[in-house]
Amino acid sequence: MRLHRLDRRSDAQGADLLIRSARLLDPRTGLDQNSDLLVRDGSVAEIGAPGAIQAPDGVEIVAGEGLHAVPAFFDPHVHLRTPGREDEEDIDSGTRAAAAGGYCGVLAMPNTDPVVDSASVLGSLRERANREARVPTGFLAAITVGQAGLQLTEMAELAGAGAVAFTDDGLPVRDAGVMRMALQYQRLCGGVLALHEEDPALSGQGVMHEGAVSAVLGMAGIPAVSESTMIARDAALAAYEEARIHIQHLSAQQSVVAVEQAKASGVQITCEASPHHLTLTDEAVRALDANFKMNPPLRTESDRQALIEGLRSGAIDCIATDHAPHSREEKEQPFELAPMGVTGLETAFAVLNTDLVGPGLLPLGLVVEKLSAGAALFGFTAPALAVGEPANVCLLDLAAEWRVGEGGYESRSANSCFAERPVTGRVRMTIADGEVVYRERSFAIGIAGGSG
Repeated sequence: MRLHRLDRRSDAQGADLLIRSARLLDPRTGLDQNSDLLVRDGSVAEIGAPGAIQAPDGVEIVAGEGLHAVPAFFDPHVHLRTPGREDEEDIDSGTRAAAAGGYCGVLAMPNTDPVVDSASVLGSLRERANREARVPTGFLAAITVGQAGLQLTEMAELAGAGAVAFTDDGLPVRDAGVMRMALQYQRLCGGVLALHEEDPALSGQGVMHEGAVSAVLGMAGIPAVSESTMIARDAALAAYEEARIHIQHLSAQQSVVAVEQAKASGVQITCEASPHHLTLTDEAVRALDANFKMNPPLRTESDRQALIEGLRSGAIDCIATDHAPHSREEKEQPFELAPMGVTGLETAFAVLNTDLVGPGLLPLGLVVEKLSAGAALFGFTAPALAVGEPANVCLLDLAAEWRVGEGGYESRSANSCFAERPVTGRVRMTIADGEVVYRERSFAIGIAGGSG
């Protein structure tokens, strides 16, 4: 099944290629073996023993020895900054970054300028994606008009215009009554509500996690309870209204507990964690580098370990980058004044492989599964390495060592919290919805045909 309701360039071409002797790993189907994989006209045509598949004439041959072929990733939480801040990112550059990171699909947030709160704005975005998007791209619409938290958008009309889901991401829905009405409309028009959970009365003017490091630095802090109490509130409302919610970018131990309790009581709740919260702590903020400033903030080592355990236990359903580009000028301001957010599409797999898989904290298969699990949470079929399925394949070199940003970024922005860091594991090729959308520059290919 293709990623319906997602948009991409209308000139996309179905690939014809044969990946030779890669390690095929698909945790959902239990596939874990050295195999050839043949793609014809954009679909998986055959999986066979290494060297067993005869390459049809004209088919590109990809040398897969020493590489892993996995289902391509799916990110349900990115910011493409379009419309309004195309100097930071646009649909073309953002989806190029996604392709370079191994992603076959992304969902973009509506906190743009103007906000995606009307069918006309959504329609123009989808038209632009049909011209520019390198990978299938979906758009979430706002829950409230202007994301002001006061008046609900025309959710049914937006759903009819192609909104994948609804969120006021970047801001919480402060008013419980407005949240309850949104949940009632969610039941009627479909589309999960994706929630940025934060109590502004508790967060105040905080710029980092409230704790020992913020005290030493003299910085206003954002307490973890600001997040966990809002999760508990909205889980209770979702239970009462029998509606579905998805919690964005979990960052704290108590937030994991709140989600676990809600799931145990039967609430229709899912959640995500981001690579930076899984691999970094507030200790990184001591350098006062604004590339470590994000919302929710980096928290403590115990919070990080709780997130890792949440992935292991299944409490956390997927990994999402919350890719948030900002201009260099904005991020070069003093820490207190700089905007929150970091990029993440091009580094997600590498940092997770380096910090979690390599040391043995999480198995590769689990990380691969969580990187693509977001598709199913928003109503799409998860990518799979199976005959008859559209080719959504990522070729990974687990041993490749490189330094983040050394060759530049596909994204228009460079505000990575992993900049200059040495990592292990690299995406060599990405096939998204049947088309080769990324190929690492040094990755060699061959063509079958004639006498060869």
